[in-house]
Amino acid sequence: MPTLTINGQPVTAPEGATILEAARAAHIHIPTLCHHPDLSNVGACRMCVVSVEKARGLQTACTTPVFEGMTVHTDSAEAIATRRFVLEMLLTDHPNECMTCEVNGDCELQDLVYDYGVEWPQHDGARHSYAFDPDPNPFIAIDRNKCILCGRCIRACTEMQNRDVWSFASRGFATKLVAGADQPLLDAGCESCGQCVAYCPTGALFDKMSLNKGRPSQVKKVRTTCSFCGVGCNFDLHVRNGKAIRVTSARNAPVNGLALCVKGRYGYDYIHNPERLTRPLVRAKWLDPARLAQQVADGTWQVREKAGRRSQQTENGQRSTSDNAWPTDNPALTIDHFIAVDWDTALDVTATKLAQEKKRHGGRSFAFLASAKCSNEENFLFAKLTRQLMTTNSIDHCARL
Repeated sequence: MPTLTINGQPVTAPEGATILEAARAAHIHIPTLCHHPDLSNVGACRMCVVSVEKARGLQTACTTPVFEGMTVHTDSAEAIATRRFVLEMLLTDHPNECMTCEVNGDCELQDLVYDYGVEWPQHDGARHSYAFDPDPNPFIAIDRNKCILCGRCIRACTEMQNRDVWSFASRGFATKLVAGADQPLLDAGCESCGQCVAYCPTGALFDKMSLNKGRPSQVKKVRTTCSFCGVGCNFDLHVRNGKAIRVTSARNAPVNGLALCVKGRYGYDYIHNPERLTRPLVRAKWLDPARLAQQVADGTWQVREKAGRRSQQTENGQRSTSDNAWPTDNPALTIDHFIAVDWDTALDVTATKLAQEKKRHGGRSFAFLASAKCSNEENFLFAKLTRQLMTTNSIDHCARL
């Protein structure tokens, strides 16, 4: 393991490590823009340049391997001047919109401009003026005016997702980020996972569903687990005024890191859907009439919509429908109205009905379907319920249920 000196501090690094990796292991800060620990290094932004004794010119810390006896100065006058120049050049073609930008306060470019005291340059030269959000896809908003051509979205799509959707088109000042052959995202094979948004250091790529809903300083982040499958991905819900307005992945999430699927990143709007069930519903016919009348009168239970139900053949051969009134003081209440009850009541009804049907027809009359939305432990208990308590092996599993 080679030993080098960084800012006068002896540092030991593994063979093949870069200057940036060695410095970060020793808690020595070197600024970066195009670099991300999850992605390959390209040395494109030149923000991480450092001075290496006996080396010609500045070296990019993210791509230069360490060697025995190397002496590095991360904050030499030449390195700082170069970083300031790089930031000034980026700002010459960057919109001065921090006050209205969605990522104000969570922008890596903004932080570096602040740290190095770079002012937004006034000039009469050319600036790009791309149309905002020209892509019709429903999830990813594109603002090429804020793109700094770091390539992190390209590498994230290629190396993390293996989709190769993003790339650069043209050269020089005309270089721009494009999907496929300058196509709409969905035509280029995008799966709308939002991985590119997660790795973007500026506001060039942003979650379209969260536009104008709240900036980083206005939200509270709540770490939670995705409810869509049993993988157990963690992410942060951005909550403002009691409402979830965005989902962002977190690199320290133990299962998924910054990766999320389209459902995990953009499927959170069901939380506030007015049709979402937050209490169990039980048909009125399965509840005790006297208790039902009392609980409804007290407001503890609420009457919801009536369930559609086919007419059934009675013992005397007459056809009966689901419109028979339930014997309560409420003539508008029928046996097939759904009643929003408490969980204990709903579970008692379920257990009672299962026990009755098992006694009447035996365990072979049941079939159970498990769900990938449950954890392994929950599905294990579900299998025990099926095989041991209900005495049937008719259990299956659907990954999309």
